[in-house]
Amino acid sequence: MPWSNQGGGPWGSGGSRGPWGSGPQSSGPTPPDLEELLRRSQDKLKTVLPGGNLGGRGFLVLVLGAVALWLLSGFFRVEPDEVGVVMRFGKQVREVQPGLNYHFPYPIETVLTPKALQQRKIDVGMRIVDDLRRGTTVRDVPEESLMLTGDENIVDVDFSVLWRIDPKADGVGKYLFNIQNPEGTVKAVAESAMREVIGRSEIQQVLTVRQPIETAVQDLMQKTLDQYGAGVVIQQVQMQKVDPPQQVIDSFRDVQAARADLERAQNEAQTYANRVVPEARGRAAQILQAADAYKSQTVAEAVGQTARFAKIYEEYKKAPDVTRKRMYLETMERLLAGTDKIILDSGGQSGTGVVPYLPLNELTRRPPQQQQQPSGGAR
Repeated sequence: MPWSNQGGGPWGSGGSRGPWGSGPQSSGPTPPDLEELLRRSQDKLKTVLPGGNLGGRGFLVLVLGAVALWLLSGFFRVEPDEVGVVMRFGKQVREVQPGLNYHFPYPIETVLTPKALQQRKIDVGMRIVDDLRRGTTVRDVPEESLMLTGDENIVDVDFSVLWRIDPKADGVGKYLFNIQNPEGTVKAVAESAMREVIGRSEIQQVLTVRQPIETAVQDLMQKTLDQYGAGVVIQQVQMQKVDPPQQVIDSFRDVQAARADLERAQNEAQTYANRVVPEARGRAAQILQAADAYKSQTVAEAVGQTARFAKIYEEYKKAPDVTRKRMYLETMERLLAGTDKIILDSGGQSGTGVVPYLPLNELTRRPPQQQQQPSGGAR
């Protein structure tokens, strides 16, 4: 060529100059020569192949080796918390369990291994932040946690959702292909379901009773995700914090304290009533029973006296004089039984008419005063 004798190229001598005067300066190691690398690779291949050259037999060995490597690339491993989904030309054909499995190599079949057996957790209304200085802290997210109750009160609700991929047939396939962002979908459905349940409840119920609300949210989430065909199972809904807004939390606490005092007073009154009323009823029953007993006794005595009078009257009709005298004597005996007696003889010769009387039966009895007198003598 015209410039071959001048050296360097069309822009003059040196070989390192460009059209603008100076070429790039070599400040590092020189890159390897491509032709030298190809020559060395061919020499190594000739030493491996039988005969020392790449003939028809060597080409066949290369093809068989490539096919063997391609077939061996179909082995894959599924971890214990995963489920393998094999797709043939992009279509799901089967699911495989954890362990060593095989599928036709790419591009015929491919495999996806989502962690279908792992429990996952989504927090709504709060974020858990790991700080090196303060440790684990919880940051509130008001745009997710503030909700309106059925009685038009605002409540701050933080809750967590425990979920996993549906292990049933086609559950993993639904999870992979029916929804684009599974975690975002579960979170959106959880927030929507909680707002709907809170909107049907009063604030007093929300602040005091959590279990019915958690169950209602879980059922509503599962129903919605089943309609989407998401392949997701909601295991549990946990309400972490349920408080009124920060601006009015003191007033709500005062109201709660007043309600607690009201319930305590009602319980004390009910306890007192439960103790007093049975006692009053017992006393009333006792009085009624005593009255019934007195009635029965009085009636029985009246009946007995009536029967006695009737019998005496029957005897009086038979012998009036004898009966009258007997009744007189019995009456006098009853009246004079406890009195001091003096016997007078109206027909006696003595002037006094008093008959000496010695009560022998009374001398053997000690007076009651002497029996009660102490042995030490009178004071």
